[in-house]
Amino acid sequence: MQLRQKIIFLAITPLVLALGAIALAVRHQAAILASQQRATIQQAYLDSKQTELKNYVALASRSIADLYASGNRDRATLEQAKRILGSLDYGDDGYFFVYDLNGKNLMHPRQPELVGKNLWQMKDAAGNPTIQRLIAQARAGGGFVRYEWSRPSTGKSAPKLGYVVVLPAWGWMLGTGIYLDDVDAALAAVAAQEAQHIDNTMLWIASIAILMALLVAACGLALNIRESRVADAKLKALAQRVVVSQEEERARLSRDLHDGISQCLVSIKLQIEAGLIRLAGKEMKNGSAAAIFERSTEQLNGVLSEVRRISHNLRPAILDDLGLAAALEHLAQEFSECCAIPVSFAEEGVTDGLSEVANTVLFRIAQEALTNIKRHAGASRIEITLSGTQRQVCLRIADDGAGFDLGDVAQHPKRGIGLRNMSERMEAINGHLQLSSTKAGTVVLARVAA
Repeated sequence: MQLRQKIIFLAITPLVLALGAIALAVRHQAAILASQQRATIQQAYLDSKQTELKNYVALASRSIADLYASGNRDRATLEQAKRILGSLDYGDDGYFFVYDLNGKNLMHPRQPELVGKNLWQMKDAAGNPTIQRLIAQARAGGGFVRYEWSRPSTGKSAPKLGYVVVLPAWGWMLGTGIYLDDVDAALAAVAAQEAQHIDNTMLWIASIAILMALLVAACGLALNIRESRVADAKLKALAQRVVVSQEEERARLSRDLHDGISQCLVSIKLQIEAGLIRLAGKEMKNGSAAAIFERSTEQLNGVLSEVRRISHNLRPAILDDLGLAAALEHLAQEFSECCAIPVSFAEEGVTDGLSEVANTVLFRIAQEALTNIKRHAGASRIEITLSGTQRQVCLRIADDGAGFDLGDVAQHPKRGIGLRNMSERMEAINGHLQLSSTKAGTVVLARVAA
């Protein structure tokens, strides 16, 4: 994975993790709220149904109130009361039932097969005595009882909430009830709706997460494209500078070879030819030819010196043999002799802890600085100081020349190539180059970690 892809990945991952955590928190809180809402709805629904059951039983009691208040307990009165109660109903499975206090069913409009049977021992699937619980609640002053009972419309057992009261004068238990599976169905519908809302919320969060991830990826891609273009432009400019520097170096070598070695070799060739002619001639003396060959020998020594100078400029052997300090001192002496400008060199601290590449870069920095001083500064004195500690080595080159404007040189398209080369050399070894120039002179400061 490339660095840019890693950066995009590191940008997207926290976003996705944050949105995922938010989604989990929202889902958890939504589930808690949904549970609380269902409990509230269930309680409110049951409260309303309990009130409704009380009203139904009160209406049923009032429908037979005259008969009950008459104090008659004859068969005709009781049968009339049963007929009135049996005719009352509400909804598909809403009816009233009557038992005596011993558990015998006296009236059941939806299940007539139970009439006349004693159901005192009847138990539900959980083993609870259904009729006994209803009668006990009625004897206690009336109230609500939850139990299982067969639903007339389906024939299947279902949970039921009953409300019963006692008619002590007749020895009756009067009651009615509602089946709670309707409540469960209503609550299930509410739960399904809440789950749908939660799923929709999660879908929105996931959509936002995907959209944000795509947006970050798109921004990263656009930034990568832009940075790639900038990097390509810098590489092209750097390649052009390298080509220009190579051509300048080749031109300099060509001038050195043409103006120095080539001319000397041509002169030596002509002198040797003249010496050979004189040796062959009768009128010339050997002494004259010997003088010509002596001059040729001197010129050959000059050519050798020129070759050594060019070789030294390309790669000074002293840098490899004796180190950076000795090479800089030798460079200072050569420059002082060549240009007639006093150059002082001083070494301070420990300076031998650098790599060969770093030594070469600092030496090239010194060469470039001296070349610039020779061409542009008009200086009368130059100081080169190489100082070092256990952490870094510092090369300082100062002159008392005319100085220059760093901003103008940096913006000029045809100037400052040497300064840029110095800066790029230092960047290549993770060093730092600092330039300061005034009318009183220029200081070049190069620092490299040891």
